[in-house]
Amino acid sequence: MRLLLDTHLLLWVISQSRRLSSQARDLIGDLDNELWFSVASLWEVAIKQGQVRDDFRVDPRLLRRNLLNNGYNELAVAGEHAVATRELPRLHKDPFDRMLVAQSVVEEITLLTTDPLVAQYPAPVRRV
Repeated sequence: MRLLLDTHLLLWVISQSRRLSSQARDLIGDLDNELWFSVASLWEVAIKQGQVRDDFRVDPRLLRRNLLNNGYNELAVAGEHAVATRELPRLHKDPFDRMLVAQSVVEEITLLTTDPLVAQYPAPVRRV
């Protein structure tokens, strides 16, 4: 299964956080699953790190390098993804989360999230 991790899950994976659920650990640890991260998540980290937020205390360059070194695939943001955000219901205002949902729809990839609002989208989203 192809899995796109949302930004918080990526941060928790890299920091080996206890906040990562056992279900998420199992899915991420399953060698049959293909793990992906979005460039939108790197962009989000870069912006929120600049705002000195405690939950985004990682250098986005190091985050990207660690993800690539650990076998994650990088998903670029394409015009088709941006256009697809228009078709999403207004469940969530966060533009980064909306982009991740649009990417999951366009690329037919399962988005893993901990966010209950994101999980409500009519898209291939799984809350863990």
